[in-house]
Amino acid sequence: MTLETAVSRAETTKVDVKAFIDERPMGRMQWLLLALCFAIVALDGMDVAIMGFLAPSILQEWNASRAAFGVVMSAAPFGLVIGALLAGPASDRIGRKTVLTASVLLFGLFTVATAYAENLSQMAVLRLLTGVGLGAAMPNSTTLLSEYVPQRSRSLLIAVMFTGFNLGSGVVGFIAAALIPLHGWRSVLMLGGVLPLVLVPVLIALLPESARFMVVRRMAADQIGRVLGRIGGTTFEPGTEFFAPEPPVQAKQSIGVLFAKGYGLMTGALWVTYFMGLLVIYLLTGWLPTLIKDAGLPISQAATITAMFQIGGTVGAVLVGWAMDRKAPTRVIGAAYALGAVVILALGLGGALSGSLALLVTVAGFFMSGAQTGLNAFAPNCYPTRARATGVSWMLGMGRFGSITGSMVGGVLLSLGWGFGAIVSLLAVPAVLAAVAVQMARRAEEPAA
Repeated sequence: MTLETAVSRAETTKVDVKAFIDERPMGRMQWLLLALCFAIVALDGMDVAIMGFLAPSILQEWNASRAAFGVVMSAAPFGLVIGALLAGPASDRIGRKTVLTASVLLFGLFTVATAYAENLSQMAVLRLLTGVGLGAAMPNSTTLLSEYVPQRSRSLLIAVMFTGFNLGSGVVGFIAAALIPLHGWRSVLMLGGVLPLVLVPVLIALLPESARFMVVRRMAADQIGRVLGRIGGTTFEPGTEFFAPEPPVQAKQSIGVLFAKGYGLMTGALWVTYFMGLLVIYLLTGWLPTLIKDAGLPISQAATITAMFQIGGTVGAVLVGWAMDRKAPTRVIGAAYALGAVVILALGLGGALSGSLALLVTVAGFFMSGAQTGLNAFAPNCYPTRARATGVSWMLGMGRFGSITGSMVGGVLLSLGWGFGAIVSLLAVPAVLAAVAVQMARRAEEPAA
């Protein structure tokens, strides 16, 4: 009798899907899923950042103004909001794999189409549609991965997945620098769209549907067994029953769960936290080069120092995720936001000409981006399976208004004559609000599922 057969006979009657995953070490299928989700998030980051690197070339070729191009730049963020708000309920209804694969296909196709745009109006519409795909991809990657990795290392592994976003955002800059002089800005969009399209058949062939979603949707036991059996090479005997304990919720639709008894306050807390965090991050990363340059430093140095925020954020994401698997997640995230506020205040008071500017920017990125990624890892635990994708995606969607607000506020304050110290110091306020708000979501530290 093989070990696999013995295991299957011992589990013939009933199998708790969550416990089955939590009690086993990471298997080959789970590592493959992590790699696929990492690739999706990296391509997401590449396409989100791509227009920033192409803007100078497009403005020159089309003789367009910065104000006119601003419509193009703002189109994708609005698409991200739409995609996030639509994707969650769809994923909770028809499945994580279907929506995730469709989202990658969508942003790949429209990125390629953007390469053929003939004017700013066409480009803005295509970037809006691209944003819908981008907005749907990240929350579904987070949800699917969270439902397949063990609870003991879930935050760390989700944080590792999110480092792909920073990787993609950075790599596209090097790609643009290499391709634009030789083939023009359209070639960068072509590559940025073709790569997701190449990934689509791989996702169709290798990406598993969530076993917990299949149980909640009462799919056939043999179908669930085949998918779940890929973890550890286990074979389940015919007649095995699969279940996933879920808390009782008095709501018929997944959106209703977000505001049902026991979830409404937590949902509001997550939205406020994510909004405030993105407001700080997008205002800093979007306007810091301009603020530093206006203070008298060369643009090359301003760009390098701003890049240190992302580097610090990548390290912070991994370490915050690691700490969340060992301590109360809301305490870890709240502490990171609070320390981020302290560092940001020190950054503002020190000024752009401070000798510790690069260090403070790096540490600010460590805490703020680390906390933000930690919140992404924490959110899936807050909702039951039938509303998990909706909860995660709506948090990301509502939070995106923070990124839009941050970008707009930065421009307004600059136009009013505010300088480096005043603008940066002000950002300590939303960072503190994020630290306070996340404490209101503490009940979710006892996982919903």
